[in-house]
Amino acid sequence: MLSVRQLELQANDLRQAVISMLAHAGSGHSAGPLGLAELFAVLYFHSLRHKSKQPQWPERDRLILSAGHLVPIQYVAMAQAGYFPVSELKTLRRINSRLQGHPSLLDLPGLEASAGPLGQGLSVAVGMALAGQMDQQAWRVYCVASDGEFNEGQSWEALMTAAKYHLGNLTVFLDRNQIQIDGTTEHIMPLEPLTEKLQSFRWQVLNINGHSILAILNAIHVAQTIKNRPTIIVLHTTPGRGVDFMENKYDWHGQPPTPAEAQIALKELRSLRGKIERPHHD
Repeated sequence: MLSVRQLELQANDLRQAVISMLAHAGSGHSAGPLGLAELFAVLYFHSLRHKSKQPQWPERDRLILSAGHLVPIQYVAMAQAGYFPVSELKTLRRINSRLQGHPSLLDLPGLEASAGPLGQGLSVAVGMALAGQMDQQAWRVYCVASDGEFNEGQSWEALMTAAKYHLGNLTVFLDRNQIQIDGTTEHIMPLEPLTEKLQSFRWQVLNINGHSILAILNAIHVAQTIKNRPTIIVLHTTPGRGVDFMENKYDWHGQPPTPAEAQIALKELRSLRGKIERPHHD
């Protein structure tokens, strides 16, 4: 498994790949995928039990991307983990590509569910976790959801169901980047006090810095030790992380960079990578 610094470097590599892929496609979402690079680095290169050469390995953990528009970060993580050639990233959103704008279960081995309509992935994850519990399986279910998805009533129904069945094998990562396509979450449909709401649904709630590798690792470890109820890890992230002109701007929720903007972003990310490479304590 990779060290903390290696995972930080991996996250930077994922961000660079996202920028390059979106600029080449001329379409796709930028802000959210960039904000989740640390999470996907930890999942695919440390914490997730999976085999890239055996995508249907029965003992694998299940990873559900409920917020399907965030899939660019999953594609680049999968490619770099060996699920498919990195060169295939250039086919994003092309006709007949396996890399559609939202996850397509039937097209790409390694995906666990198709996604698009927001809020549904959490329900899928609950169903899988319940099946695993009933079959007394050791694998776990992880679900990545966006804060904007909690505008959907279905998300709260799924939370109730998971609590009812004490799904300790289910961990949800909630990307709390506070933006959605039309503005900030607190302007569109306020979610606060979010922690208290989630706790009232009988979930274990952990609030962490979503850009801290160590915080993510520790939160996953805590979630794995809780056996009688599901855990939701609220990742406080910066949309567009690592690219100054994108950070905290909701306009970049569903907008790709132009080739010129991509060059500026890549230059900044390479500079950040150089800073990570300097010796420091893991």
